[in-house]
Amino acid sequence: MVPTVPLVSTVPLPRRPRDPDDRARRWYEDELGWATAFGEPLRLVTGLRFDVLEVPAEAGYAALRHLGPASPVAVHGERMRLLVAAGGADELPGLLDWLEWGALPLDLTAVGAGGHIEAPPPPDRNGSQGAAVWLRPPETGCEIELLLPTLSAVGGVAGTPDLVRLVDTMATQCHRVRLRRACAQPLAFS
Repeated sequence: MVPTVPLVSTVPLPRRPRDPDDRARRWYEDELGWATAFGEPLRLVTGLRFDVLEVPAEAGYAALRHLGPASPVAVHGERMRLLVAAGGADELPGLLDWLEWGALPLDLTAVGAGGHIEAPPPPDRNGSQGAAVWLRPPETGCEIELLLPTLSAVGGVAGTPDLVRLVDTMATQCHRVRLRRACAQPLAFS
């Protein structure tokens, strides 16, 4: 007797119709070509067109000089999110080790493949208080992959910001912020 194998459907689940009033989602998907995650609040999928490095905003401002003027940067509360080339999140631990920052606890995180971030509202719209906002909004009509920080030796285009310099600057600034905060704490004596 031959065992029967159940048929597996390869038909994708139906997509829910887009809300015609959802201008923000249309802007990200249609004008920028960025994937968004299903549901609310609106979230951007990372790992496809870009990854995100997230640091305290205080540390992130020092790193802006290593980015091109068209590199998108968002701020969410006290955190800054810098978009880097897809795959940059995977490179972060190795870069930190190579730069000799790997042994220190830094407030520097990466969001890559399979992740998402809250989507700031498009530049022409206001978001709710406390929501993410674009400090440097993405530009429509340009290939973002060519403008984002990448490892220079791995196919970076001339003029593309260098991921190594960016990570080194952010690690240095994160460490300074951590030390400053530690020095500001009152001493506890028992």
